[in-house]
Amino acid sequence: MNITVNQWKKNPIRLLLNIPVPWVFVLGYLVGLIPQFLFPIAIHSQKASIIIKIIGVVLFLIGAFFASWSLIIFHKARTTTTPGETSKKLVMSGPYKISRNPMYVSLIFAYLGEAGFLMQAWPILFLPFTLFYVNQIVIPLEEEVLKKDFNLEYENYCSRVHRWL
Repeated sequence: MNITVNQWKKNPIRLLLNIPVPWVFVLGYLVGLIPQFLFPIAIHSQKASIIIKIIGVVLFLIGAFFASWSLIIFHKARTTTTPGETSKKLVMSGPYKISRNPMYVSLIFAYLGEAGFLMQAWPILFLPFTLFYVNQIVIPLEEEVLKKDFNLEYENYCSRVHRWL
């Protein structure tokens, strides 16, 4: 279900791209809070709760670190982080050596970390919907623009580095 730039411009759902991807994650989390408050899932073991909270903090910090690192690299390259916009430079250093989308990977870590630290299970069940949108709509659009702008250089990069990890 990959979508091209031209198809996207004709698609009324294109308005979703006006929402920055980090906010898509936030909105997905907030939707998950509705059932969380209506039907809370409780863990009654204090030891399990402490472990889950510690893991949550660690995941959140990993996500924040890699998101910051990725954004700094983009800022130094003076290129865009907006899906569908033309990039000035193909960034392939730092975390981009192991993932073509480290910002999205870092958002996943932060999302799971927050859910763990706050002991909220329901938002985790809504994460796949966010990932579906990012994987099927946002990333294919970004990849099409990068292929058009960087052609063989981008194809070589894709052959070396996976989309996620």
